[in-house]
Amino acid sequence: MHLTALSGGIGGARFLRGLLTHLDDDTRRSGRRHALTTIVNTADDMWMFGLRVCPDLDTVMYTLGGGIDDDRGWGRADESWQAKAELAAYGVEPSWFGLGDRDLATHIVRTQMLGAGYPLSAVTAALADRWRPPYDTEVRLLPMSDDRAETHVVVDDESSPAGRRAVHFQEYWVRMRAAVPAREVVVVGQAEATPAPGVLDAIASADVLLVPPSNPVVSVGTILGVPGVQAAIAGAAAPVVGLSPVIGGRPVRGMADAVLAAVGVDATADAVAAHYGARSAGGLLDGWLVDSSDKSSVDVVEAAGVVCRSVPLLMTDVPAAAAMAAEALDLAREVGR
Repeated sequence: MHLTALSGGIGGARFLRGLLTHLDDDTRRSGRRHALTTIVNTADDMWMFGLRVCPDLDTVMYTLGGGIDDDRGWGRADESWQAKAELAAYGVEPSWFGLGDRDLATHIVRTQMLGAGYPLSAVTAALADRWRPPYDTEVRLLPMSDDRAETHVVVDDESSPAGRRAVHFQEYWVRMRAAVPAREVVVVGQAEATPAPGVLDAIASADVLLVPPSNPVVSVGTILGVPGVQAAIAGAAAPVVGLSPVIGGRPVRGMADAVLAAVGVDATADAVAAHYGARSAGGLLDGWLVDSSDKSSVDVVEAAGVVCRSVPLLMTDVPAAAAMAAEALDLAREVGR
């Protein structure tokens, strides 16, 4: 079985780790080998201290490769912060964004390779070779595009002549903590971007397409916004199953409700499903999983043309994430008949 997933950072990475655990269990039982291609959001990427930083790619890479700091959900395990302290001593900005000493090595290698002319997809493959996941399942990471497609958030600013200004998503998310209303989300360069090599093939050849519980606007939404990706999914033979990132009217992690509000979507499991839409009506989904606490959303989602089931969706540990993955694949089999 060849699976393809569209992933953001922490939530997507933890789901994928559970998915690989489940697939390996199946391999041990049945002898069948599987393959997983993950198309990762790169619209959060930025230049920081002269280095190219790819937060979602690195979070997925470290999580699946066993190098993530599980408590934070991002960055390297056993990290130190001497470089950050020295930069602060020099008064170098931005002081609100820190890179750990171990993590710096990844960004240095990436920046050197990009400077030598390699595209991001080739650089990602080279970096991921070090972090080869310890699973029987074959794993491949792809950036959504080799081109610049960079998320900016428009916020109110009384000091600006227009009364508003646009800030990079990382400034909105990390420095501002999404504490001010997001008036608009703009992905600069997205209309001119093209899917990275392998992206469209991974969609077309998949037996199952999965949408992990990642941010619908600034993670999955940016991948879908790369020209050609949505059309490829619409024409794919594989069933498309997603998992709600919202439980009980609140994002499981982070401040997804802030950017959902910017696109006029309520922070509920059924509203996110409606935002994605039914594939039968030109949207994304064939199946949708909501948490057991959101069982009342099932009828609403199904009325819109998406098969929906309620199951536990809290990734409290790897076995819980593996159980979620099993439910997603069961639903894919159901809707793919």
